Amino acid sequence: MKGKALSGMLVALLTLMLAACTVVDLDADGKPIMPKDPNAKPGYSDQTPQQIAESSWASRVQQPAEKQALSWADMETKSHTVKAGGSESVFVRAAGTVTAFDNSNDRERSLTMTINGKPVKVLIGPVLRGNAIRDAAGFRFEEFTNQVQYAQLTKALNRHAVKQLPAVDASWVGKPAQALLAVSMGAGTVDDVVAIQLKQGNP
Repeated sequence: MKGKALSGMLVALLTLMLAACTVVDLDADGKPIMPKDPNAKPGYSDQTPQQIAESSWASRVQQPAEKQALSWADMETKSHTVKAGGSESVFVRAAGTVTAFDNSNDRERSLTMTINGKPVKVLIGPVLRGNAIRDAAGFRFEEFTNQVQYAQLTKALNRHAVKQLPAVDASWVGKPAQALLAVSMGAGTVDDVVAIQLKQGNP
């Protein structure tokens, strides 16, 4: 009787254990496809940098830039709060007259605008250098899988920014223009100024 009872308990235990198992699908490489943790923080591990740039552009770049952009004067004031050796990036709205168009390197073109009486070099691509857009938008390293994905996002955002810009050529020189910018600041310095939006005319 004891043997039957014991075997019955074992069968019941095994049945419970099997019932608790979850069948996991396999991907094309035969690796298990694990369900997403419902308590996990949202991240970008399953997206390419280009997909992240495109899907988050409106919510994390364009809208914040339009709503929170500093004036050029306020940005210069804020740059003096940056610690020596550090850097910070912000969105800036500015207007001025275009005084030069530099097309000497057709991959890294720029406009020079007179803003608050000072000449400012505005990068317009198609290749943009620096992390100004990514950092002004507040993307954080911990949102990404690794340093490589985080660094690649910079390039993807910069490429996407260039797509939003109008065709710019030497005909802009001498004309007023308005700009929405991502600006990378050092301690009391302006390092990189990248165009997010550009249009001719006065505000």
